[in-house]
Amino acid sequence: MIERSEERDSALRATLAHVPTLGWTRAALAAGLADLGRDSLEQDWLFPRGPVEAIEAWCDLADREMEAAVAAEDLSALRTPARIRRVIVIRLEQAAAHKEAIRLALGHQALPWNVPSAMRTVARTADAMWAAAGDTSADFSWYTRRATLAGVYGATLAFWLQDNEEGFPRTLAFLDRRLAGLAKLQRPKAGAGAKRAA
Repeated sequence: MIERSEERDSALRATLAHVPTLGWTRAALAAGLADLGRDSLEQDWLFPRGPVEAIEAWCDLADREMEAAVAAEDLSALRTPARIRRVIVIRLEQAAAHKEAIRLALGHQALPWNVPSAMRTVARTADAMWAAAGDTSADFSWYTRRATLAGVYGATLAFWLQDNEEGFPRTLAFLDRRLAGLAKLQRPKAGAGAKRAA
């Protein structure tokens, strides 16, 4: 379980303003803490593993903000694919103000020694998205749903980073194609199951 505290959250929010120019570095964390009137050395106990832990904590904060935004909407009338689509769109809408920070974070997490952190981040986000969409599965599908969504969201996020049009319509079209392709792959399995049961 990732550590959560108001001190960490406020430090992350303040640091984001400095990431585009300083990257995910100790200097950016120090600048963010200075903006809050706090000692730059606080980063040593807030994020003991340094910037990589700050990125992981920021992704967790973004997950929580996404869940709060979804909870403020009533998605109960939507079918599961539409709910998942809406959750992803909300996540992208919230991320729009921090596109460069996301780009730099992905680059940082792609470093070989940061891969375990990246995998934890992806797994948590996929789980948070399914939970926000109302998934209550407890069988093997719990794992397959999250692994599948991680792939869809990862591909959509990469496309979104190159889409600078307001409202990112090309990204939404890309997401719809991914979700439609996923539905096609799942349909034959459902049909095969029905035939076996007959």
